[in-house]
Amino acid sequence: MPLSIRKLHTCTGHNASIYALAHGRSPRHFLTAGGDGWIVEWHIDDPEMGRVVASVDTQIFSLCRLAGTQRLVAGNMNGGIHWIDLEQPDLTRNLHHHKKGIFALLQSGAAVFSAGGDGFLTRWEAAGARSLESLQLSHQSLRCLAHSPERRWLAAGASDHAIYLLNEDTLEVEHTIREAHTNSVFSLAFSPDGRYLVSGGRDAMLRVWDLEQDFEQISAQPAHLFTINDLTFSPDGQLLISASRDRTLKCWDAQTFELLKVVDTLRFGSHPRSVNRLMWTDGVLISGGDDRQAMIWEIISGQ
Repeated sequence: MPLSIRKLHTCTGHNASIYALAHGRSPRHFLTAGGDGWIVEWHIDDPEMGRVVASVDTQIFSLCRLAGTQRLVAGNMNGGIHWIDLEQPDLTRNLHHHKKGIFALLQSGAAVFSAGGDGFLTRWEAAGARSLESLQLSHQSLRCLAHSPERRWLAAGASDHAIYLLNEDTLEVEHTIREAHTNSVFSLAFSPDGRYLVSGGRDAMLRVWDLEQDFEQISAQPAHLFTINDLTFSPDGQLLISASRDRTLKCWDAQTFELLKVVDTLRFGSHPRSVNRLMWTDGVLISGGDDRQAMIWEIISGQ
């Protein structure tokens, strides 16, 4: 599959690593957050100037925007969760909940899920910023979350090397893939059609699990040199993109899981340090890394 890859812009201004990305107020806006505690809004069509819309006093590890609102949820390195109201800042709530860092946040409908370094998964009421229930999945950190709307499943990857599949409504653990990786599971993504779950680990392996064939592992590749920090499927379902501590993005065929292109510093002007997070918005890919930069990419697959 031929690919056209072009870096549209590099967004600079953060004073520390970028660990989190989220959607902005429109499809042409996006948010970055990281080690400096700043949450910065950028516009794809005018990316020279970012605007700090909120800040906290410690490192932000995770971020999500509540759909259809001007409210953000941020998770920090100490287990605190910040419910930020951009229109009415005095309504912002700062709660200490998890005993260790919040590595992932995910909204589904009226609920927000947080994954903590204490091994707990918590369901929150989005409207009231109220904790509804918590479940300890592991005695080690939960590092990532993924959601399959088709199957009503949540997937959680943990530092105990396992992947936990839960019923989104009941939070019952319906399946556990033990020893999914030989080290922490850092990234998860469901394919858009809900058939596959793809996982990336601190072991640098990319693994594909067939959910229609009793979680059979259909592919296992040493995809990067170091930790795979994030995974995302393209909106059209044709591509899988991986981001790694080895400073590269890699593009994979989402049907065959064959490597199509390596996006590196030398050839594409990619991040010179670890690439930590990925997100699609309005047809472009955003990446954020330890170099304190966010990059906007145009990636077009041939027919």
